[in-house]
Amino acid sequence: MDVPAVLLLCFLWAPAPGLAEAANSKARSCMDVRQLYSGKGFSLAGVPQTEISGEHLRICTQGYTCCTSEMEENLSNLSRREFEGRVKESGRALQGSLNSLYRSFDSYFLELLNSSQRSLQDSFPEAHGALYTQNARVFQDLYSELRRYYRGAGINLEETLNEFWVRLMERLFRAANPQFALGDDYLECAAKQTETLRPFGDAPRDLQPKATRTFFAARSLVQGLSIGGEVVRKVSQVPLSPECNQAVMKLMYCPHCQGISSVKPCANYCKNVMKGCLANQADLHTEWQNLLDAMLQVTNRFSSNDFRVDVALYSIPWQISEGIINMQENMDAFTSKVFQACGNPRVAGTGSTVAEEMRKRGSAVSEYKPSATNRARLEKLVSDVTTKLREKQSYWVQLPGMLCGDKVAAPATNEDRCWNGMSKSRYLPEVMGDGLASQINNPEVEIDITKPDMAIRQQIMQLKIMTNRVRNAFNGNDVDFQDASDDVSGSGSGMCTEESRPHGGTRIIAKTDRPKPHAELPDNEKVTTGTGSQIVPSISLLFLSWATLLFRR
Repeated sequence: MDVPAVLLLCFLWAPAPGLAEAANSKARSCMDVRQLYSGKGFSLAGVPQTEISGEHLRICTQGYTCCTSEMEENLSNLSRREFEGRVKESGRALQGSLNSLYRSFDSYFLELLNSSQRSLQDSFPEAHGALYTQNARVFQDLYSELRRYYRGAGINLEETLNEFWVRLMERLFRAANPQFALGDDYLECAAKQTETLRPFGDAPRDLQPKATRTFFAARSLVQGLSIGGEVVRKVSQVPLSPECNQAVMKLMYCPHCQGISSVKPCANYCKNVMKGCLANQADLHTEWQNLLDAMLQVTNRFSSNDFRVDVALYSIPWQISEGIINMQENMDAFTSKVFQACGNPRVAGTGSTVAEEMRKRGSAVSEYKPSATNRARLEKLVSDVTTKLREKQSYWVQLPGMLCGDKVAAPATNEDRCWNGMSKSRYLPEVMGDGLASQINNPEVEIDITKPDMAIRQQIMQLKIMTNRVRNAFNGNDVDFQDASDDVSGSGSGMCTEESRPHGGTRIIAKTDRPKPHAELPDNEKVTTGTGSQIVPSISLLFLSWATLLFRR
């Protein structure tokens, strides 16, 4: 054999560089993953001690890995539970804040209403005597109806107030004229004259606008807080889609399977995953902000001098008393005009001392004067509600960033040494915008932007309905406060309106299998375990080609 052939054979029998490296290097330990896996409550049975080939993986990179198929599935389910748990936890915090505001305002408003009723009950026996004691039920019923209205009963407040004055007029008119047989038909005729005769003077006209606008606003505020809390609860329970489950698994646990347990996900990488998985939730932002804006307007009005809620409620007894005194003073003239309009009633008996007492002018009830203490308390309540509502206005678009805090994602100082979905390096893709439509180019989550989540769209409709109610109340208009769920019940597929459905028949789906512009790996990480096996075949083929040419000579 000639010298070239001998040299060639010696060269071929020598270990190739890649093979030598693979033979001399030891497989990396899986100790970190085993500790993590055990710490999450899973059994270590079947968990590799060192890295194995990862062709079996369905979510994580199919290189050398410390995760079996069972581990990947368990960690995937765990990532879903943890993600949904964090969303619910954040939602519970927001719901708790809204409920706290509800309780604060509700207790304050009911305290004012109860104090107003106690003031009437304490002052009217002395001011109006038998006129009050014999007709106490009329006043009790008024406050009962006011509470029912505030609690959301489907009653018309203006009609409730009008009915109160009519009932009071009938009682006073009948008590002042006991000698006549005044049947229901006659009293109905007398009631029709009150609009022109105005037996109570200006009291009904003064009471009605102050009471109605206060109750409209108060009820709309507590209803808005209640509905807002329910929306948060329902939206926070929307389950994670399979595509998002894979994206969250890749974000949180694939680096551990890949042997990069010491680094956290890059912040922008985390945000893209969260913005994709919470895209439907982010679409609540506009209507959520509209509702909170409307509630802020109502809240701020409560402290204005012309809209003081304490003045409006504490003034009810005084205005009723002024109306009674006015009717007592004008009873003879009112009676005469009613007789002219309705005819002379049939005489049934004789007058009494009670009738004379009914005609006597009562003593005036003191008008409420707002104190500095009450003003300070109201201002603090308004300030607390205003501050907390403003803090929560951007909740739905801030949620992805909140879920990518320092406990989950790497800080900005480690942006070159964080998990970017492929390796420990900088994450280069831009952060997506908010909402479903902005996710068409999301590099981390596959999303069909033509299929919005119907459960969340229903809650968007709830917010719209509630916002309109609060705005109506702010403008002094009564609203129907049936349960808001009735407004959209049975809507089903009708919730997907033309407004939420893109025009045309093209089905647009954001894909994630396109090349991702991740940064190149650092020099000390470009060669990873297993790359030698990819280089050896090409070198061996080259050597065999050279050998063939030499032997042919």
